[in-house]
Amino acid sequence: MAKATLSDVARLAGVSAATVSRALAHPDLLRRETLMRVHEAVEKLGYVADGAARALASRRSHTIGAVIPSLENAIFATTVFAMQKVLDANGYSLVVSCNEYDLDTEVRLTRKLIERGVDALVLVGTQHRPELFGMLERFRVPYVFTWAYDESETFPCVGFNHRKATARVTRHLIDEGHRHFAVISTITRDNERARDRLAGVLDLLDSEGLRPSADRVIEKPFSFLEGQSALQRVMQGEPKPSAVICLNDVLAIGAISAARAMGLNIPGDVSITGCEDLEVAAVVSPGLTTVRYPTVEMGHYAGEYVLAALTGRTVPVRQVFPTKLIVRGSTCPPASREQDG
Repeated sequence: MAKATLSDVARLAGVSAATVSRALAHPDLLRRETLMRVHEAVEKLGYVADGAARALASRRSHTIGAVIPSLENAIFATTVFAMQKVLDANGYSLVVSCNEYDLDTEVRLTRKLIERGVDALVLVGTQHRPELFGMLERFRVPYVFTWAYDESETFPCVGFNHRKATARVTRHLIDEGHRHFAVISTITRDNERARDRLAGVLDLLDSEGLRPSADRVIEKPFSFLEGQSALQRVMQGEPKPSAVICLNDVLAIGAISAARAMGLNIPGDVSITGCEDLEVAAVVSPGLTTVRYPTVEMGHYAGEYVLAALTGRTVPVRQVFPTKLIVRGSTCPPASREQDG
């Protein structure tokens, strides 16, 4: 059976080939009745657009490339999904690659996406290898950095202030009366977002004269098991921390599990906080006090930004969204001896 063509669809739907093209690329520009006729013809004929031919004709692949750290962290998946919805509604496809927090891998994956002919790129953070910045400049690919905060407005960025986000939850614990702290951070190497989140905690504790000792500040990879082992380490020695600040929710939930296994009451014996506000944070027992990140908002804006860049529209180079402290049952004021501490 011969492959259906654009002309076949147009003939069956009773419209022009140009109308079929608009229906497939920009459905919002057509009347509902016309759009339905085209879609019915597409379904009946089993038509699939010739992407290579369309790309040659328009010099566009109608594909956006994204390189993110990992899909194991649901929070990146939430941002990607929000971005995909915006792009799909405008006739673009999204190709996603994961660099596993390795900047050299990011360069290789980005090169492959550019070779594939993506129209624009979405990357995470502002720390990248010089080779990557060189590719963006040399090939003039529109791009935007997500999960990024760049006060200088050097790069097109969408994100939030990571320091303020973690300082907010730290301030909450200080105001509750906590004086003995531990911090469980994600790995900060090659990750300016993790460094900023850790700095947000330690800078505030420093200013209050409450900085924990080095053995109470631990960096761990992203996993529940690593959160468990980290909690066991920071609870060694005296005085024990009455508050443990975890710099993502997965580490925090792992820490809660370990604390329970050690016979500790949460939050009576130790308050534990996270960052991100994953869906599981609200259903774990006790509910996790955390900081809500603008994951959906970042994905939506990133999609809108690259679309604007491709159509010549002017949009702000820098978009900063607010974060929100979510107080649940995993924190409370410490015992009276801590307040005297």
